[in-house]
Amino acid sequence: MSQQPILDTHVHLWNLKHPELKWVWLDKDADHPILGNIDAIKSVGFSVNDLWSEARFSGIEGFVHIQAAIGSPNPVTETKWLTEMAETSPVPMRIIGDCALGQPTAFAQLVEHQESKLFVGVRDFNAEPMLASKSINSHYEASLTYMAEKDLIFDLDCEWQNMAEALNLARRHPDLKIVLEHIGFPRKRDDEYFDNWKNAIKELAQAPNVTMKLSGIGMTDPRFTKESLRKWADSSVEAFGPDRCVMGSNWPVDRLFSSYATIIDFMRDYISGLSASEQEKICNSNAKALYKF
Repeated sequence: MSQQPILDTHVHLWNLKHPELKWVWLDKDADHPILGNIDAIKSVGFSVNDLWSEARFSGIEGFVHIQAAIGSPNPVTETKWLTEMAETSPVPMRIIGDCALGQPTAFAQLVEHQESKLFVGVRDFNAEPMLASKSINSHYEASLTYMAEKDLIFDLDCEWQNMAEALNLARRHPDLKIVLEHIGFPRKRDDEYFDNWKNAIKELAQAPNVTMKLSGIGMTDPRFTKESLRKWADSSVEAFGPDRCVMGSNWPVDRLFSSYATIIDFMRDYISGLSASEQEKICNSNAKALYKF
């Protein structure tokens, strides 16, 4: 049976031998701040060709790399490294880079990132603490305005408790393309948490400039089943609609819990009740337009 081709909008690559870049979350003694022990994925390197070895039978047409070289002196170095790697990639790549958008150095870094034709936006881990504090940083606001002007994407980590502030941010910057990562990275799986999360994403979906990324759905539920994750996927698509959802594997982090093909097959199954054109939007064309493939 034919399957919709997928643009995978969330992957991470590294090379711990790189002389300038650092991946502090992959240090020998480091634990992930939310997932805890991730030793099972700690290898010296994981290149796009390593990724392709796992993904090549799943109908993948391209990858979006999300900033991963945390702790590096200059985040632009990661963009340059990935741009060089993309020359040997079996499928097209795009890059969401790192930038501390609230710092005075942000503009210079954004300009330097844009020297790569593959650079399409930023993920900044400083965003959620800012939302949680309900503060408005003038440097951050200026950076987001610049990003909107340059048609750059703001990939956002944001748990449900901070989505009201994320909605306010989206409304202050209506021309800024915002992507909510990992369906809001749910931390718990009980009914109360689910209800709060579901209500929060419905509210956030009121902003037409926000897109939902169907990725990392099972990260804090290590022994998930296809059915245990279904309501999270269904609610995400229900809230944002097929026109504002994209798909990502979160590879290789999700290898802690499953295989690449299994994750992708689950995702395909979750949207199988939609029309062929709606499935194609979520799997491919939404991401193609958003991430400029």
